[in-house]
Amino acid sequence: MFCVMAIPASEGDDEPGTPSTVQRFIDETPRWRDGTPAVAGGMTSMQGRIWWLASAGKFFEGLIVFLIGVALPLITAYWSLSAVETGLLTAAPLAGIMVGATALGGLSDRFGRRQMFLIEMVLFTVFLLGATVAPGFAVFLVCLFGMGTALGCDYPTAHAMISETQSTAGRGRLVLSAFAFQAVGAVAGTLVGVAILSTTDSLDSWRLMFGVVVVPAALVAVGRLFIVQSPHWLANVGRHAEAEVELRKLLDRTPQYPSVVTLSADRGADEAETKDVRALFAAPWRRSTILASVPWFLQDLSTYGIGIFTPTIIATTLGNVASSGSSSSAIIHKDLLGAKGAALIDVFLLVGILVAIVLVNRWGRMRLQMLGFLGCATGLAIAASSTLAHGSVQTVLVFAGFILFQFMTNLGPNSMTYVVAGEVFPTALRGTGAGMAASIAKSGAVLTSFLFPILLVAWGTSAVLAILVGTSLLGALITWLFRIETTGRSVEEIDSMYEEHPEQAEPAQR
Repeated sequence: MFCVMAIPASEGDDEPGTPSTVQRFIDETPRWRDGTPAVAGGMTSMQGRIWWLASAGKFFEGLIVFLIGVALPLITAYWSLSAVETGLLTAAPLAGIMVGATALGGLSDRFGRRQMFLIEMVLFTVFLLGATVAPGFAVFLVCLFGMGTALGCDYPTAHAMISETQSTAGRGRLVLSAFAFQAVGAVAGTLVGVAILSTTDSLDSWRLMFGVVVVPAALVAVGRLFIVQSPHWLANVGRHAEAEVELRKLLDRTPQYPSVVTLSADRGADEAETKDVRALFAAPWRRSTILASVPWFLQDLSTYGIGIFTPTIIATTLGNVASSGSSSSAIIHKDLLGAKGAALIDVFLLVGILVAIVLVNRWGRMRLQMLGFLGCATGLAIAASSTLAHGSVQTVLVFAGFILFQFMTNLGPNSMTYVVAGEVFPTALRGTGAGMAASIAKSGAVLTSFLFPILLVAWGTSAVLAILVGTSLLGALITWLFRIETTGRSVEEIDSMYEEHPEQAEPAQR
């Protein structure tokens, strides 16, 4: 007769019922007597549900931001927008993300991960519906800002929900896998736009583009009602009995393992002190704030500028857009050409993140981030040089440059900055710190999305792309100077990595 002998992955001699930490319970793997891991040691249904629901938030972000890029020519013509109004339109959701990441995301440290995880998706659905039926430009702008605010909250909250409920070994890959749905959403957004543009000749078809997302968003909001609270957060604030209950729900499996969950009461004593946002800008966490914020800011200057305006840049560079006086059918036709080109290029966002998932635990966060920044600079330089060529050579340079950029951005900085921001802060500051980093990053996105349509006209494509080459190189330099490698460290090790090991505040590669 076979039986399962439960042996914790880190310490095999613990007796059942021995008090332990949240992460050690999550990391434990039941094994057969010959040492073979049992099926029960895999991801539980609750862990899988949390991952899927967190992934949906990233999907919606990518879909909405890139869908705006496809719908932009239609909306501009529909309301006869000026260049400044167009800039406000593209900047509105990113400004909302900037505000929501800190204003709402930080609340997850105070009120709990699950509460904000649910509220953000309800808000997103409401504002999405409002944007679909908006009677005028002002209302539409407010709804875009509201959607962005909800998505901003999702940055720190979704990351925390995954990283605080998954095993240490799988954390990086699972966070990146969820983040990959931003790329899936980007591709979906352009494909939705292409599908609708292919079947309509009306300028208000942008309403349908947003409308088809309402029902999926509502379903995700309902799904988030049925998940557990983060046991790490509960233990950190001293609510150990509740943490044990939620941890048992999180690890519910057949056969049940562990059968007894008893947490050691050693967390939460310093909650009031460590939750002070001023701790982000003082030693030892100041270094984490710089690493999490500045490279992400520099990356977003190019990621969102290129991402939103790829259809416009392609169409302009290849001569597909007339300067003025286009009819509605001409606008739709030219928008469709740009959208098809963007859809092809955006596929490489997904390819890049898939490669990152494979390499993240082998190469580490910092190496991939620096390599990605250098690759982004190379791709943008190739795209900028296309303005010096003509005909088929120009076409090849445009697509080669943007394809390389999209691949390298998700292989490196676009994905790694998201992962790092949720890993280099302690549990008590994770929502606030990651939210602050996302807010600073999205200030770069707001800046570039507002100025891009203006600067493209004033300076030209090559000059704007050349500036972004410089910001990518600077991102690689800042990453090197302030690098902190979190690969292989558990959530609880990160909580105390400076207090117990102050020497790790110095830059070092593991």
